[in-house]
Amino acid sequence: MISVGTALPDATLIEMTAEGPAPVALSDKTKGRKIVIFAVPGAFTPTCHAAHVPSFIRTKDQFSNKGIDEIICVSANDPFVMGAWGEATGATAAGLTMLADADSSFTDAIGMRFDAPPAGLIGRSKRYAMLVEDGEVKILHLEESPGTCEVSAGEALLDAL
Repeated sequence: MISVGTALPDATLIEMTAEGPAPVALSDKTKGRKIVIFAVPGAFTPTCHAAHVPSFIRTKDQFSNKGIDEIICVSANDPFVMGAWGEATGATAAGLTMLADADSSFTDAIGMRFDAPPAGLIGRSKRYAMLVEDGEVKILHLEESPGTCEVSAGEALLDAL
């Protein structure tokens, strides 16, 4: 599992654009930049929709004031769902970047895979938030339970900066 002090693996995620799905090299997002990446088990799921994304919308300006270049939400959903979810929550309008890890390859590579068959969630991500500087994990807040959003909330990560 990824930890503080380790580099993020090379990964290509997918962003929904006006022209359709587009590949995004994570290394391009992180090189020479300070970014926040937070991950959720699923778009439109209760805790993700009502708590996690709103916590980063609320704190977006405060992160920017602390030198964070971008806030990225990652979920093992398809890019169409991530695009619709960004619109539905106001995350896109607030300036958050919604990226799909459609095949869970990034999630698997960092050891964050989560399966909850009774809820229909297979190959999803554990809930976490991390600060990444120039590709290296500097802070990692991992939730013990995927149904809670406490240590991985925007406010908790902001307090750790």
